[in-house]
Amino acid sequence: MSEVGAMTIRTERLTLRMPDIDDFAAYELLMASPRAVGMGGPFDLRAAWGMFCHDVALWQLFGHGALTIELGETGECVGQVGINHGPLFPEKELGWFVYEEYEGKGYATEAALALRDWAFATLKLPSLVSYIAPGNAASVAVAERLGARLDPAAPRDDPKDLVYRHFAS
Repeated sequence: MSEVGAMTIRTERLTLRMPDIDDFAAYELLMASPRAVGMGGPFDLRAAWGMFCHDVALWQLFGHGALTIELGETGECVGQVGINHGPLFPEKELGWFVYEEYEGKGYATEAALALRDWAFATLKLPSLVSYIAPGNAASVAVAERLGARLDPAAPRDDPKDLVYRHFAS
């Protein structure tokens, strides 16, 4: 793996690190649950595994990808944040999720802000998008807290998705 194999970002409360196999069990449960509807799911084991591997492979292929969100003090895995791209995404996407028991604590916003700022500084992108399923008020709130604005003209695979655009400052 390239030098990004040791990618780590630290925030006040969180450590964002490369996913490892121990993260898959919680990921699989989320992807099999009704909460995955906004991501195209629920997904079976094979599909969840493929998506997990995609998140990891993006680092080697594009120099960006998913990071596991851990609580800095305990190392407890609370979710994932990532820069997605490849043939499944029309533009580079800033995406996030936290496991249900960790919602409402600001972890998604804190992690997404850190990865977004890293992406703008390191990848020199003019913008990123976040594809959000209609009705996902929590993700809309995160996008808006990050300063993203609704972009109705942005390309999307699912015409129902809301697309929020993040601009480099």
